[in-house]
This record gives sequence, C-alpha cells and structure tokens, in this order.
Amino acid sequence: MVNIHPVPAFSDNYIWLLHDDQGRAAVVDPGDANPVITELEARELQLTDIIITHHHFDHVGGLAQLRESYSPRVHGPHNPGIEGIDNRLGDGDRAQVLGLEFEVMAVPGHTLDHIAFFHDGDPPLLFCGDTLFAGGCGRLFEGDPPMMLRSLDTLAALPAPTRVYCAHEYTLANLEFARAVEPGNAALRQRVQDAQDTRARAEPTVPSDIALELATNPFLRCREPALVDSLREQGRLDDASPERVFATVRGWKDSF
Repeated sequence: MVNIHPVPAFSDNYIWLLHDDQGRAAVVDPGDANPVITELEARELQLTDIIITHHHFDHVGGLAQLRESYSPRVHGPHNPGIEGIDNRLGDGDRAQVLGLEFEVMAVPGHTLDHIAFFHDGDPPLLFCGDTLFAGGCGRLFEGDPPMMLRSLDTLAALPAPTRVYCAHEYTLANLEFARAVEPGNAALRQRVQDAQDTRARAEPTVPSDIALELATNPFLRCREPALVDSLREQGRLDDASPERVFATVRGWKDSF
C-alpha cells in the first residue's frame, strides 16, 4: 500500500510524498529539498524515486540536493535543460515507482515539456503538475490555447474517480474566477463553500477528482452549453468552438 501526503513548499506549492510500508519514498516536483528532507527524516523514510513533470524552478529546484543526499532514480520529461533525470519519458511510456505502474501522458501548454503521471489503480491517481489545477489550469507560458485544450481533454477523459494531485494551493482563487464565468452552476457554489470550510481548517483543498473538475472547472467545461451560454450573456463570446471558448476563458483568467 502506498500513502500520499502533501509537503508544503514556498508560499503555495505542494510537493507530493509517496511512501510504502517498507520505508521507501518518492516525491513529485521537489522545488525545495529542505521540507522534503525534514519530512523524510521525521517519517524515517528512504527516498528511492523522484517524479518531475516540467522544468520550472519551483518543481526542480531541490533536485540536485536530493540526488546528492539520497541517490534516487529520477523520472522526468525529455528536456535536456533538466539536469539529473535518469529515466527520460514521453507520451505513452511507463514508469515504475514504489511498485506502482504509471502511464506517462504528454500534456503541453503550460510548458512544452510538461508530462503527467497516471496510475490506473483503486483509486486511480494523477500527478499533473501545473497543467490541471483544482478549479483551474496553468498559464500558457510556452504553448497556445488549442494545445492546452488538447492536453486538458486528455486528462478529462480519465476515469471519474481519478484523484487529481496538482502542485499548488490555488483553489479558492480559481473557484472565485469560475463563479464569474458560470454563476448559475449549483455544483460550483457547493464546491466554493466546501473549499472555504477546508481552508478555514488549514487543510489542503487537494487532491480533487476528475468528476468534481468536470462539474465545476471552467477549463474542462468549454463544450458545456451552460458555460457557453453564460459567456454569451456576458458579451464575452462570439464563436462557440471549444478552442475559442477555451481561449476566451484563459484570457479572462489571465487578467482577472
């Protein structure tokens, strides 16, 4: 059995820590080594694997120190700009981590090298970095709207119970924007209340799951008539193609 815990880093990052009953551990996107080392020592774990989703510093900044301290096997994208990756992976590849098999999915848009890791277990697990957030998606630093929409469509097609482990605590801000996009969404209103209650207890709002994202995340709802109608009523949309809807919502979020 593998347990999963969030390790807070910086102001709003989560580094995901996985560990089994044999004391082996893996971390996802360790932007800072220090909180990881603190957690490993407190739990008496040995770091055997690191998963990297993309090259941004807040996801790889702790990689060199962790490699030096623990000599883990590092799984990540085909990007020569990321030093220290042992197992370079692309779309459709497989990675073994703590006895779990992960399918690698290319999900470019936030960055061109971005990959996600999916384990088809019970429950299914998705480590998606900055591509899909709880209630949102990553900014398009390197890709374009059609590219990001295709990536999100790939993730949206995963099983509904899939647990979505994203890399930031952006949920309340994302949901505030989602309500502006689709104010009539009852499931979204309930999610806002639940997230507010969760944060009031100083608990993470993630992981979420694919079913909840499909019901409330505007970036996964670009084909939903209710969202399209809401954008039209607000005078923000003149073309209802999914690509145009996504570009409209992403552009609005960038300046929200």
